[in-house]
Amino acid sequence: MNKLRYAPMAVIAGALLLAGCGLADVGATAVTQGASAAEQAKQGKELEAKVQKQLDEAQKAAEQQRAAAEAASQ
Repeated sequence: MNKLRYAPMAVIAGALLLAGCGLADVGATAVTQGASAAEQAKQGKELEAKVQKQLDEAQKAAEQQRAAAEAASQ
């Protein structure tokens, strides 16, 4: 019966030891890294859209130059 009296204190002591070793920070770090990865993905999509727009504009300019060159040669 005497052992049961100390069991809650042992659980509390164990919880305090684990809290002190940094396990509480693991969850916060994972959330921060997840937010960072989401932001990087968003920036990557924005960059991809910007590059695609530049490629489309360059292709349109090249088509206009070809059309002008064909018109000039006739």
